Amino acid sequence: MSLWFGLAVVLAAPVLYLTVFIRFPVTRDVPWPALLLFAVGLGLLVHAWLAARRDSRVWRGRVAAPIALAFGVALTGLFCFGIFYQARQVPVSRGAPRVGQIAPDFTLPDQDGRPVSLAQLLGASNGAMLVFYRGYW
Repeated sequence: MSLWFGLAVVLAAPVLYLTVFIRFPVTRDVPWPALLLFAVGLGLLVHAWLAARRDSRVWRGRVAAPIALAFGVALTGLFCFGIFYQARQVPVSRGAPRVGQIAPDFTLPDQDGRPVSLAQLLGASNGAMLVFYRGYW
């Protein structure tokens, strides 16, 4: 029973992430519900594998449990690779300023809608801190 339920939970984790969890920033940026589902599913698969090793009468469980466990570990690894490594790779921009290089002048509206340029900020003080954030708003 835990074999098939664990396999279903492991299969449901990426499907739920791609259909439900990706819609909300709190579960998209760090996919903790999907990782929790993977952990529960893998725990159930390990339990089924250990139970199948103890009971030599159930030959189907002795064959299916290690295959399902290997599949669950592989799917979890592919999900983690895709979320934490592959999706976070930012391509190199050839035109971007390098560290220590002076930023090109630009003008953006402030919170009241008035245009403010970088030259104005640098002229009024000794420096300016620029923070660029790619947000989802």
